[in-house]
Amino acid sequence: MCVNCIRNEVDITEGIPKQVHIHFCRNCERYLQPPGIWVVAELESRELLTLCLKKLKGLSKVRLVDAGFIWTEPHSRRIKVKLTIQKEVFANTILQQVFEVEYVVGTQQCDDCTRLAAQNTWKASVQVRQKVEHKRTFLFLEQLILRHNAHKDTTNIRETKDGIDFYYGHRGHAIKMLEFLNAVVPIKYKTSEQLISTDIHTSVSNYKFTYSVEIVPVCKDDLVCLPRKVANSLGNLTPLLLCTRVGNTIHLVDPNTLNSADINTTVYWRSPFLPLASAKGLTEYYVLDVEPLGPVKGRQVLADVHVARMSDFGHNDNEFIARSHLGAVLNPGDTVLGYDLSHSNYNNDEFDKLDRRSLPDVILVRKSYPQRRKKNKQRTWKLQQLGKEVDDMLPRKQDVARIENDMEMFMRDIEEDPEFRSNINIFKSQSEARQQQPAVDHGAMTDSSDIEEEDFPEISLEEMLDEMQINQDTSDQQQQQQQQQHQDEDDVMMM
Repeated sequence: MCVNCIRNEVDITEGIPKQVHIHFCRNCERYLQPPGIWVVAELESRELLTLCLKKLKGLSKVRLVDAGFIWTEPHSRRIKVKLTIQKEVFANTILQQVFEVEYVVGTQQCDDCTRLAAQNTWKASVQVRQKVEHKRTFLFLEQLILRHNAHKDTTNIRETKDGIDFYYGHRGHAIKMLEFLNAVVPIKYKTSEQLISTDIHTSVSNYKFTYSVEIVPVCKDDLVCLPRKVANSLGNLTPLLLCTRVGNTIHLVDPNTLNSADINTTVYWRSPFLPLASAKGLTEYYVLDVEPLGPVKGRQVLADVHVARMSDFGHNDNEFIARSHLGAVLNPGDTVLGYDLSHSNYNNDEFDKLDRRSLPDVILVRKSYPQRRKKNKQRTWKLQQLGKEVDDMLPRKQDVARIENDMEMFMRDIEEDPEFRSNINIFKSQSEARQQQPAVDHGAMTDSSDIEEEDFPEISLEEMLDEMQINQDTSDQQQQQQQQQHQDEDDVMMM
């Protein structure tokens, strides 16, 4: 028999279905790979072709030579694959045939999306709290979560009065969030579990896990008084210290000597202490003179600073000489914020044990830029925020004002501290930049107050990111992972 007659008599595609159904989840855009695995695959991708070939039952009885997609309308819910197969029909006679298989895409909701659609359905939750009067720590923590994409596995994020709650569909995702929080902020946590159901036949129980996380109540720019035992263990430091940075440890510095110490989570919770004063208790001072003393430690320079309260400046002759670590950034005529110990009364047992005669009258914290703030210039940058839900009870007017004030203070910290904003993704605000740029240039030429604060730490364009750049970087990473996966598969096939 000739080839045409053999092809008419024998059909090697018999037993291979010409129409197959596959399932697709619209919410997460994943395809079902039986029995219960959902995979991400784009149209006409290698992953989707692998999934389609696995759905053909009789393909193992023939030899697959080639397979490829035939273009179809993306919204047609049809995927067509062109296959080339070979099979031995008679002795020493191999027949090759080309045919098409049509895949009908049906919609089906995956298990994860089903849990998201159902209300109050979660397996584990992480409740983050901090016992302070402001939310600057949570604003910083939110930016760290966005930078490292630590919220990708959450099913819901709810903002409460004292913190944030993260909900997860799996316990392992909640544990991963705990590890992330422990790496960026000093915390302690407790675990509790609630029994939901039990199968008496298989002894399988269903639990809900809750992790209660408490962040150390010490923030940047806080004034602290260490217990005598803790101060001695850190090298006989002075108990009265200033907090300059909070990461996975608390970084404290002595403004009088530039001696510093790091307190980790274990040391803090063994002998916890509360701050004497926070950023809300800062007083504004006018710098009269700066005299460097010589010791330098990084960006900190020890100096004697001659200051006077802004409220007293021009009214009386009350002046102070404060030893400070800000000798490198302060100049005569600047404005600085500090704590006024001469007119303060702190309710703290450790502070009462100190000799008041040996304490300084003023502890300077950071430089301020009041003239620049009075202009109310629109910022040419912005920050991303998490998609959080709020409690059913709406905040009062006082709470709204407090939240706005905390956000403004956080924005100022980003502008004034380059090291602080190095861990935050800052995005361009193009619309505001186009509208405000001419006004900024004109003000710089006519207003003399800009000359007084030339060292205002503006955020450069190099530090700002475009939102499309983040998406492009993410897609590039995904493409690299896919290419690596394809290369691994090719190596396995060659072996």
